[in-house]
Amino acid sequence: ISESMSRSLVLVGKTGTGKSSSGNTILGREAFRATAECSKQREEVFNRMVSVVDTPGLFDTFQTEEKVKREISKCINMSAPGPHAILLVVRIGPFSREERDAVMKVKEIFGEEAWKYSMILFTHGDVVEELDFDEMLKDSGPELKEILKKTGNRYHVFNNLRANDRRQVLGLLEKVEEMVQKNGGKFYSTDTYEKAVKMMDQKELELKQLYEKRLKEEQLKEAREDKEKLKKRMEAELKELKRYYSTLENGVRHVVERCPNPPVDLPRYLSLCLFIIFLFSVCKFLV
Repeated sequence: ISESMSRSLVLVGKTGTGKSSSGNTILGREAFRATAECSKQREEVFNRMVSVVDTPGLFDTFQTEEKVKREISKCINMSAPGPHAILLVVRIGPFSREERDAVMKVKEIFGEEAWKYSMILFTHGDVVEELDFDEMLKDSGPELKEILKKTGNRYHVFNNLRANDRRQVLGLLEKVEEMVQKNGGKFYSTDTYEKAVKMMDQKELELKQLYEKRLKEEQLKEAREDKEKLKKRMEAELKELKRYYSTLENGVRHVVERCPNPPVDLPRYLSLCLFIIFLFSVCKFLV
């Protein structure tokens, strides 16, 4: 089989959408298991050598930027010189804004150019076998219609419970071939991949700088708040000390004045007594 007849596909989507099962259906064997890392398998399918790269849940909201970036780098190496199709694996069912935001990460991860090479692969087709899926899409919500518009209304439906039904695989490859021809026989270049990684590097740096800035602002805010609290505490203690000192002064004056033989220099004597008491009071409040 010549290289020009080979096709490279990348499966992306949230965890639980059926990426690995779809990869197995395409290749006609148990090639993949649910994985936390990128993996690649290839097989001759309908006289073409088909390579499939299965990715972890790159669209999962809990994935860190570092994890996503690392897996994209693996995808670059595994699908070099680039995939002919990026299959956005979506489970048939309610398509919420959250689902839409997850799938829209294809732009963030692979760049705007990726939409030209993308197709939605709907899984769990068994739930719509007796229905007209095209009509269902016409009645779908704005979130799904937006994704379909981005991908040029390219989609295919898989029933992975009928993995032996090779007609669904043939139908997918025919649609992929139509997309490849529309793109001039080109694949999604690794240059664009690498630009996406650089963009994520830049975004990661910006987020880090923003975090450090906010952390510094929080530390300054806490320092100001601590200073204000300390000032208020010292003012309260000083007020209490003055009240305590005033009470003692009145008490000492009362005792001295009632002495049978009060000191000749009463004011000076009172000042000395109060000074000594004041020193003891200060020591008491500082401890």
